[in-house]
Amino acid sequence: MTLSSLFPAISQRRIATNGIELNIAEQGDTSAPLILLLHGFPESWYSWRHQFAPLANAGYHVVAPDMRGYGDSDKPDAIDGYNQVEVVNDIIGLIPALGYETAIVIGHDWGAPTAWSCALNHPDKVTAVGALSVPFSPRADVPPLDMLKVIFKDKFFYQLYFQEPGVGEAELEADVRVSLRKFYHMASGQMDVGLMPDKSADADLLSDLPDPNKMGPWLSDADLDFYVNEFTNSGFRGPLNYYRNHNLTWSLTEGAPTEIHQPALFVAGDRDGVIAMAALALENMPNHVKDLRTNALIPGAGHWTQQEAPEATNEFILDWLKAL
Repeated sequence: MTLSSLFPAISQRRIATNGIELNIAEQGDTSAPLILLLHGFPESWYSWRHQFAPLANAGYHVVAPDMRGYGDSDKPDAIDGYNQVEVVNDIIGLIPALGYETAIVIGHDWGAPTAWSCALNHPDKVTAVGALSVPFSPRADVPPLDMLKVIFKDKFFYQLYFQEPGVGEAELEADVRVSLRKFYHMASGQMDVGLMPDKSADADLLSDLPDPNKMGPWLSDADLDFYVNEFTNSGFRGPLNYYRNHNLTWSLTEGAPTEIHQPALFVAGDRDGVIAMAALALENMPNHVKDLRTNALIPGAGHWTQQEAPEATNEFILDWLKAL
């Protein structure tokens, strides 16, 4: 086992699941109930650093993997290896691999649809489900990339920009520190959305985004150093491949259920751009998530929910867990 120098109570090890190995960070009694925390783009287990101790102290075995393609986890080469069916199988496979029959699963950003899908498709394994930033939506009637191309037409949209292999990687990896600093700031609650330019479809991601030079108080220099080191070592190919599988995931999930019946939690920042884009999904979510016990927006927080507003996020999660 290895320990994080910044959070020495959190240990790390690699676990075999679904034909690969994932690096997991964990804290708490290994005989206590299991909570799996799933990160998003471009992050790592470290995005949950403020949740480990409170959840462990509340009586849980807290486990946050580096998702496939990230950090010290395996990075399959094939693009189609990053579809959500495979990613969900990674997480469901962790449960018996860690010696459990069931788990509570909570996800943020890309980890949110993975968490929702774990609960949707494996109700025997997932006893409760939480999501940050991304509300639940049932499978769309048309392939997602096709829909995005219609919606954005001749405008820039980052998920469409990420489709061509190598393009996003080259831009993000040219200067990892500046790339992460700009991207994290752009999606945070501190971003002045009035500075966001309208861009044509052939624009790049970062060149016209403001560089804050110094992040807000939610991301210290040491935190940024951690992420820079992770992505300098791992690159961005695996993380970007998640976006390249929208249509494949859609084709593989035909006939999927449309309702989640486990006790559920949803929390997001009221300045999260995802909430603005997914307003209809947020409004319709209670029609599909039948036991949505917590549905809250945190004032002033942006996209990085559990990092920007850790105390509020922890309070919502702990109150929800107490009532399960």
